[in-house]
Amino acid sequence: MAFDEIRFPASLSFGSVGGPERRTEVVTLANGFEERNTPWAHSRRRYDAGLGMRSLDDVEQLLAFFEARRGQLSGFRWKDWSDYKSCPASRDPDFADQVIAVADGVGAEFQLVKTYEAGANPYVRPIRKPVQGTVTLGLEGDLLRKGVHFDLDVTTGLVTLYEVPPEGAQITAGFEFDVPVRFDTDLIQVSVASFRAGTVPNVPVVEVRI
Repeated sequence: MAFDEIRFPASLSFGSVGGPERRTEVVTLANGFEERNTPWAHSRRRYDAGLGMRSLDDVEQLLAFFEARRGQLSGFRWKDWSDYKSCPASRDPDFADQVIAVADGVGAEFQLVKTYEAGANPYVRPIRKPVQGTVTLGLEGDLLRKGVHFDLDVTTGLVTLYEVPPEGAQITAGFEFDVPVRFDTDLIQVSVASFRAGTVPNVPVVEVRI
């Protein structure tokens, strides 16, 4: 699957509409009770990158990005302004934000994750596209340094410690991240409202599995 490690212009994604989508199969039984199941372990996010009235420079930037991705062909990074940090929006990421693993005493490679808690059944979301320069790691409350204690693959979200941590040790992380997406259309329609402004009313974008 083609994927370009480039972010959709954040100034254009700001103000977009979108969020997580789930797929739930609901069967209503003869007695009125329901059985519910889902074939998806993880949610899938959808967005609309359509622009309201913008300068023609913004419209041209969107068209250039769309053409360079060949429409739906190549994936790219997307900043979800409503959810792009390991911490609440009002804070800066910290290495203690998320527990990404409890060491088994054997492995030294761990996937960045973000946990969503609201009740007794939290959802753990794999983070595949961390933002370069924002990732910090901790081991049992001690800050680890990239290039000294661990390496990071920003294309997969995998961190590799130089030494295997002891069994039971908590590995924590703080970071910003993007969503891997693609355009969900091969057609972009532009309306030029004046010599200086235009609109692109509908530009659907959908998350891709990495």
